[in-house]
Amino acid sequence: MTEHPPGADEAETLLLGALSLDRYVPDGPVLPGGGALNVGWHWRSLGLPFRLITRVGDREAPIFLDMLDRHGIDHGGREAIVRDGPSASIDIDVLPDREIWMDHYVEGVCSDLRFTPGEEGVLAGARRLHAILVEGVIAELGRLGEAGLLQGMEVCADFLGFRHYTPVRFADTMRWVDLAIVGWPGAPDDDDVAELRRTVDGLGKRLVVTFGSNGVLVVDGTAGSARLIDVQPVPVTGTTVGCGDAFIAYFLAEWWAAGDLQAAAERGKVGGALPTAWIRPLPDQAYGSLLGAVRP
Repeated sequence: MTEHPPGADEAETLLLGALSLDRYVPDGPVLPGGGALNVGWHWRSLGLPFRLITRVGDREAPIFLDMLDRHGIDHGGREAIVRDGPSASIDIDVLPDREIWMDHYVEGVCSDLRFTPGEEGVLAGARRLHAILVEGVIAELGRLGEAGLLQGMEVCADFLGFRHYTPVRFADTMRWVDLAIVGWPGAPDDDDVAELRRTVDGLGKRLVVTFGSNGVLVVDGTAGSARLIDVQPVPVTGTTVGCGDAFIAYFLAEWWAAGDLQAAAERGKVGGALPTAWIRPLPDQAYGSLLGAVRP
């Protein structure tokens, strides 16, 4: 991992999202996970400074804190992120064809994630925020927007597989978002994808939609342009879990550095291919002793 000493610039980029217990069924390990952890791990590997804002339950706090601290992920300390109650969790099954089945997501203490006054102070000094939109984060993003606390910063958001959304709800959330990233489960010519494009064009915002090996759609509503970028399939020797998070981490790092959507998509493709060599979202060495120590 690339080392980057902590400092004032750590708060220029904020990462907002849930950390979860990844429960590998039927008899695999239980590991710290969640899109915010995966994106954060990749950002650390790229040397990008940031501050993570999240919540974890008190019972499972040690395994999350161990993971974050070992990889130098700034989270504001135990008091900032630990709350009484259960952590978010999800069941993951690695299928025979190396595809992933994920179900039974529980939000736990992330269901009512709300910035503390101290975190609002950090937000006031930030230049950009990336939010991973589960329900608790969606509600808090709306509250921050309504309160005027997102003014003057670039807001990016991962709409995941759109499972929390309809096109109408997408338009409502896009009031607070400058760049939306959607992992679409269908095809580029789906009617709902066209609706997302119309929304982004009408608001003068930006949109990136990933379709796995079927390409990456980049829409720049500020310029009235759109392009479907080819993706070359890669052999999957591990699984595809974590590919979306890795794509986003690399995409945003390039976007913020150069301001070129196409170049960012190309960089995102490089990152998104990495987890296909791993069984889990991150390589085994990232979990350290947790891989063998934590069981259902």
